[in-house]
Amino acid sequence: MDYPAFIAQTRDNSRALARAIPDAMKGFGALSAAVKQEGALGVKEKEYVALGIAIGLRCEPCIAFHVEALIKAGATRAELGDVLAVAIQMGGGPSVMYAGKALDCWDQLSAA
Repeated sequence: MDYPAFIAQTRDNSRALARAIPDAMKGFGALSAAVKQEGALGVKEKEYVALGIAIGLRCEPCIAFHVEALIKAGATRAELGDVLAVAIQMGGGPSVMYAGKALDCWDQLSAA
């Protein structure tokens, strides 16, 4: 999969949703912004939690967005590997498949 193109298309889809249901999308955006504020956990740690959940729920667009956010937050590939291992342990075989997608996404986006 071409993750940069996939992310661009997913962003276009989200913009279309924002035009169709602006209040709901503004509410979701406000929630997302509030959650990402520094607290007991930093942004990077919160993004790792989100990625683990995305893998468990098998949400490929979520995986791509959270991997992208992790790269921007200064995460390392080795840290990602630890999170993927926990996601696999918690989710079994299906998480192995989606953890592989997260790793492929990381490799494509970090090389760009």
